[in-house]
Amino acid sequence: MKKAVLGILAHVDAGKTTLAEALLYKTGALRSPGKVDSGNTVMDSHRLEKERGITIFSSQAQIETDKIIITLLDTPGHIDFSTETERVLGVIDYAVLVISANDGVQSHTLTVFRLLKHYNIPCFIFVTKTDYERKTKEEILNNLCGELSPNCIDFNDDNKTSFYENIASTSEDVLEKYLETETVSDEDISSLIRSRRIFPVYFGSGTNMNGIDEFISGLEKYIEEPLYPNEFGAKVYKITHDKGTRLTHLKVTGGILQTKDAIDIDGTAEKINQIRIYNGEKYTAVDKVSAGDICAVSGLQNSFDGQGFGYENMNIKPVLEPVMIFNIILPADTDAMTFLPKLKMLEEEEPQLQIKWDEVNGKIQVALMGEIQAEILKSTIADRFGIDIEVANGSIQYKETVKSAVEGVGHYEPLRHYAEVHVIIEPGKRNSGIKIGSNVSEDVLDRNWQRLIKGNIAEKKHPGVLTGSELTDVKITLCAGRAHLKHTEGGDFRQATYRAIRQGLMNAENVLLEPYCSFKLEIPYENLGRAINDIHRMSGTFETPDEKAEFCVIKGRAPFSEINDYAGSVASYTSGKGHLALEFDGYDECHNSEKVIEEKGYNPESDIENTPDSVFCAHGAGFTVKWDKVNEYMHLDYTLKKNDGGQAVNKRNTNIDEREIEEIIKREFGNIETKLYRPVQKPVEKNKYDDIIKERKKWLIVDGYNVIFALDDLKEFADSDLAGARKVLMDILANYSAFTNINVVLVFDAYKVPGNQGEKFDYNNIHVVYTKERELADVYIGKIVSEIGKNDQVTVVSSDGLIQLSAVKSGVLRKSTDDFASDLEITNRKISEFIEKLKNKKN
Repeated sequence: MKKAVLGILAHVDAGKTTLAEALLYKTGALRSPGKVDSGNTVMDSHRLEKERGITIFSSQAQIETDKIIITLLDTPGHIDFSTETERVLGVIDYAVLVISANDGVQSHTLTVFRLLKHYNIPCFIFVTKTDYERKTKEEILNNLCGELSPNCIDFNDDNKTSFYENIASTSEDVLEKYLETETVSDEDISSLIRSRRIFPVYFGSGTNMNGIDEFISGLEKYIEEPLYPNEFGAKVYKITHDKGTRLTHLKVTGGILQTKDAIDIDGTAEKINQIRIYNGEKYTAVDKVSAGDICAVSGLQNSFDGQGFGYENMNIKPVLEPVMIFNIILPADTDAMTFLPKLKMLEEEEPQLQIKWDEVNGKIQVALMGEIQAEILKSTIADRFGIDIEVANGSIQYKETVKSAVEGVGHYEPLRHYAEVHVIIEPGKRNSGIKIGSNVSEDVLDRNWQRLIKGNIAEKKHPGVLTGSELTDVKITLCAGRAHLKHTEGGDFRQATYRAIRQGLMNAENVLLEPYCSFKLEIPYENLGRAINDIHRMSGTFETPDEKAEFCVIKGRAPFSEINDYAGSVASYTSGKGHLALEFDGYDECHNSEKVIEEKGYNPESDIENTPDSVFCAHGAGFTVKWDKVNEYMHLDYTLKKNDGGQAVNKRNTNIDEREIEEIIKREFGNIETKLYRPVQKPVEKNKYDDIIKERKKWLIVDGYNVIFALDDLKEFADSDLAGARKVLMDILANYSAFTNINVVLVFDAYKVPGNQGEKFDYNNIHVVYTKERELADVYIGKIVSEIGKNDQVTVVSSDGLIQLSAVKSGVLRKSTDDFASDLEITNRKISEFIEKLKNKKN
């Protein structure tokens, strides 16, 4: 009989647990299916799950037919518990992705589907709640094919011809067979599913049991049992505690596992005391399990999530990770250092909590995915340890990397100790983590020492020197090392390695990274200008907007810190018509790194736990050498050439003046038409903007929406009356132009219904431009600046980075909206003073 492990995944409230109950009931594992609202489901057995009506912890159950035995693993659907879901993916053979017929593909659905692709897991799709559907089957399939894969195929299709044609079209080999036989074999369908060439779609309802029998029949027919070796292997996917007993949840991937077997963990044999097969919250103790079985074992004290046993010697690193850090506030009568070991027990169960003691602030810190997880953590601590905590002061979890290769040196030589390590730290691909290598010959440094050094690099999260955030996206290569035959111990290389990495970072050009989200924004066309301005303000980027009936769809990417709370704003300015979907999209360069670094106030030289300095020995005593003088004392030569004759330079706080900026621009873009700051020039030629431009003296090009949403009064007005805010801005600029004698061109993005051809007109003494349909202000301003900037003094007012860069490239002046607001204040004050003088003269 076939045997397989099946994971059930979904966006929250899609009907995942209800489907699991239906499968258990239909296969005879339950007398009656439980209900989430009643809190009596087999899979959601924890008190917190019953209270909240959501899955929080992954759970296990088993279904059996006369053709197959399936171990079901139910997973959380809420994004706050997505790390719990990801841990399960390392041990399942197939996945069932549950999608609500009413809601379709949601943001977390996309995250889960991306994870399934990353782990190469074949996937069945079950569309549930079809008894309440407001969409046709065709609309649902189009949504699946558009958002997930064009190879999502309806397996409830009664038309066998179209069914086989859809399947055959995904493979040339299968298509050739189909053209000869006019059918597709079950074996070929199974193979296509297993290789993720097709994704079977079933329709039904877990509540009313519609389509469940057909789905079970499909699982029996198309699931292939994996081939396992005879050699023992196992993967750990979870650690839990049951009444003081530490349990390691694992999947056996080869051979058999029996009670009293010894497992090798880092060279130490640990014995299996008990093997449990869980079914919901209940379990059965067994003497042995074989390949393909999911179980929990007791007796292992040093196992961890993602670990491999036997031939499975590669530990799995998760893709998802928390992006927020919170402080844990303990009751006044609770000692933090006494309580910390208890929290470490919870960290075993949820490694991504990353619990640590913050020496600077004297607080316990924890990494969380969101507010719901914080609430669950508080409840868990209260239940487990009887202590009521508070979780407060959430902040972004930043990371750091380097911009170019640098060599770091660490030397550790107190009396009767010796080790020197040189490492090259070079930038890696974004979100690649830390890669470790060595180019040192074993004739120069023994293999065991090299293994030890590489282990020292891997065992620790190395802090950067900008904010103390975790180092990532680098390759660290051992390039030189030396040991002493008599005095070197293992701990000496640990010290030298840590110091080498730290010293290298002090010499490097470091880059601060922050988490980013990809987004999909659906809004009415009349809100397009506001949305685009907001995206620019949030330092986001986006693709050309797509038309979708009466809505406009914008896809892009923005910093998590800026866009995380934007959904509320979208609902407000679209009157509830707009929708924002976010998906974590890794780390990238921080958009406001200088501000963050200043706020963090981290001093790497004061971080004693992570010193960049080295220890040398002279006259029978060790002495400390500062990081920037190590090159004068080191025993081995550099392997990288030093650009400055060997003098280390800390590039963390480099300031550049305007002359240097001009040189940089010249190097990057070639000769510019004029200097950044220059006197007024006389007009010398005509151009195609004569319908706007009457004189050629001083010009002010204003990015309208950028200014409106940067000035607090106008922004507040725009939230209720955007047209009124535009009118007020026109009046302000008309006064400004009249008093300063500066020509003003005010540019707004297309704001009317689709099909408008743009508009240009004079308002009092200023020129107003509405761009064409979906023509961005960025593009229009770039065009006009490139024309009139050749001859006249032009200043562009915008805080948009792309517009400012375009201004610099064209050789015209640029001014931020904040600076322009200050100009307006000064001008208004002068106008008031002028009017007051006129009044006094009349009197």
